[in-house]
Amino acid sequence: MIPVSAYLAVSALLFSIGMYGVLARRNAVLILMSIELMLNAVNINLVAFSRYLAPGEFTGLVFAVFVITVAAAEVGLALAIIIRLYRNRATVNVDEIDLLKW
Repeated sequence: MIPVSAYLAVSALLFSIGMYGVLARRNAVLILMSIELMLNAVNINLVAFSRYLAPGEFTGLVFAVFVITVAAAEVGLALAIIIRLYRNRATVNVDEIDLLKW
């Protein structure tokens, strides 16, 4: 049996990579992918703690499914926004997008 600390280490590594991607990237699509990586790290934590703290219950798994559902809706909305920005500005570089400036 794999200890819970191994799952937490993998989750922390994935979350760190996702955080670096959000902070260092300028492309909106790569930032979106990094956010998804961070959400998957949270899902690993939810499932690992569910498995080790309450093996007979499915609460962690249900929360993980809800997070996946919210992430899917977030991706759909974010991609629609990114496509609209690309059509208006011909770029997905977040530094060059200044639509809300007066």
